[in-house]
Amino acid sequence: MIKSLHEAGIKSEWAYTAGFASIGLSFLAWTISRKAEDAGVDRADRWGIFVGHWAPTFFGVGNALRSYEK
Repeated sequence: MIKSLHEAGIKSEWAYTAGFASIGLSFLAWTISRKAEDAGVDRADRWGIFVGHWAPTFFGVGNALRSYEK
């Protein structure tokens, strides 16, 4: 999979950027869910955690892509 991403032109910097963006998106999802829904803090926490789990995946993909770029 990583080789295919590398051959498709995906760069490690893009994966790192997506990781940092997902951290911000996690906070944004938590904030919006907390204010817009009447479900309470528990649901907002779940949204924030769900989106927050994307960041380590993007960082891992970035590390793997970096090894192909060397």
